[in-house]
Amino acid sequence: MRLRVPVLAMMLFAVCSARAQSPPPPDQTEQIRILLERVQQLEKRVADLETKPVVAAPRESPVNLAAVAKPEMAEAAPPPGPVQGHQHETAETQASVGQMEVRYPSLQIRGFGDVNFSTTDQKGSTSGFNLGQLDLHLASALSRKVTYFGELTFNAQPTGYTLEVERSIIRYDYNDFFKLSFGRYHTPIGYWNTAFHHGAWLQTTISRPDMIRIGGSFIPVHFVGFLAEGNIPSGGAGLSYNVGVGNGRGSPISRPGDAGDNNNNRAWVANLYSRPARLYGLQMGVSVYRDKITLPGTPPNGNNFREWISAAHIVWTKETPEFLAEFANVNHRNILTNFVTNSQAFYAQVGYRLPWLERTLKPYYRFEHTHVPLSEQVFTNQDLVQSIVGMRYDITNYAAFKGEYRYFKRLPTDPWVNGAFFQTDFTF
Repeated sequence: MRLRVPVLAMMLFAVCSARAQSPPPPDQTEQIRILLERVQQLEKRVADLETKPVVAAPRESPVNLAAVAKPEMAEAAPPPGPVQGHQHETAETQASVGQMEVRYPSLQIRGFGDVNFSTTDQKGSTSGFNLGQLDLHLASALSRKVTYFGELTFNAQPTGYTLEVERSIIRYDYNDFFKLSFGRYHTPIGYWNTAFHHGAWLQTTISRPDMIRIGGSFIPVHFVGFLAEGNIPSGGAGLSYNVGVGNGRGSPISRPGDAGDNNNNRAWVANLYSRPARLYGLQMGVSVYRDKITLPGTPPNGNNFREWISAAHIVWTKETPEFLAEFANVNHRNILTNFVTNSQAFYAQVGYRLPWLERTLKPYYRFEHTHVPLSEQVFTNQDLVQSIVGMRYDITNYAAFKGEYRYFKRLPTDPWVNGAFFQTDFTF
């Protein structure tokens, strides 16, 4: 900096000398005087900076890089002394460089929770409050292409709390067309099961559709194995795929084979869906799932069944309106007797974000139906006909109140049940 200022002064002196043979016009003389004054000011400023000690900004760690970037924290502790401007520029430069340097591993934790109240006129039922799931999401980048994701839930039980590993996945992203993951994940059948996961705040309604209920058995909610996924070059069609191989259903069939498969046959799943570029918010897809089920014990007609699940979905994720619909058929064939059964389930849900009150209100309606034939040997009774009318009120961007009226029954011979359900859910 000290070298540049004298050089600039010498250049100006040379210009003045070259023009000294003929008197310069008054306007040029004034310009030269202004430039010489600026050079003197710069020299004085450099001399002042060099005579005072400059406190070097501390090297930022991965933990506090995000804090430095926040304006409110940067203003909370301004550097002292007359070199404040210089230190501020140095800190901003080092913070920018630090943010570009990604550190591995980098763990991030997010959470979800909910509290519920329910009451029905069903005989023998008890109304009251219950604490929903406390759900923790753990995400960490291990390298530029390798990431880990985990999900833990704490569930209230009459005798205490249970801890469940809902998802534990390590994924390698080769490119947008091929990503390979291993672990325990949500089975990519249909839409809801992979779109909303366990946090109730993520979904419009209080609960999931019964056909993909957590802990239910109509569709295997979780899957242990490996999964390949990615986009398919398809222009504006926006095609994507999921293909996985794993242990399939465990014992009981509502759980996956976390500790190992219960037979020597792997399950596989494939999901193909489209998100057209011209119709943002629209998704259409089909799914197939194949497995061999081994029931505990030895029923009179054998305990091994071939399972085929075929499903389709169409959703419109914009909120004015929102529309979700899925259908699934579960085919079971007894390997010993070749006896075949088919069970069907579907739901259709519509919601609309109202334009008033800062768009915090969202009424919705869902109808769902599940039918399992009496001759079914794998499932217990899962029949259901249900209508739900509800309202979601977002009290902040991270918390919501929900209220629902439900009208449902299980068996055709059962009476209809009326129920009121309320929930406050949040993310943190």
